[in-house]
Amino acid sequence: MAITITDAAANRVQTFLNNRGKGLGLRLGVKTTGCSGLAYILEFVDELSEGDNVFEHEGIKVIVDSKSLIYLDGTQLDFVKEGLNEGFKFNNPNVTGECGCGESFNV
Repeated sequence: MAITITDAAANRVQTFLNNRGKGLGLRLGVKTTGCSGLAYILEFVDELSEGDNVFEHEGIKVIVDSKSLIYLDGTQLDFVKEGLNEGFKFNNPNVTGECGCGESFNV
């Protein structure tokens, strides 16, 4: 099982961590919500929890709990700029459908 992160995403996370002044890395997870069932969560991690899986790229750690990993296996975290919009993009091969608003997905 693996999670990858692009150089663009790693650079953006590093900027956030530098501005924050602390943190081990970024947690990527899922929660039950929305019209399709699951939504991504991103949050800073200051200490690891039991059952956390750590994936590292360019010195940036992406931490995923074991329950979320089954939905996220093979996901690539990217950071994209499209016109005036910018943000993290999740390239998840497990997704079988998304809601119309793009806020939630199912596997």
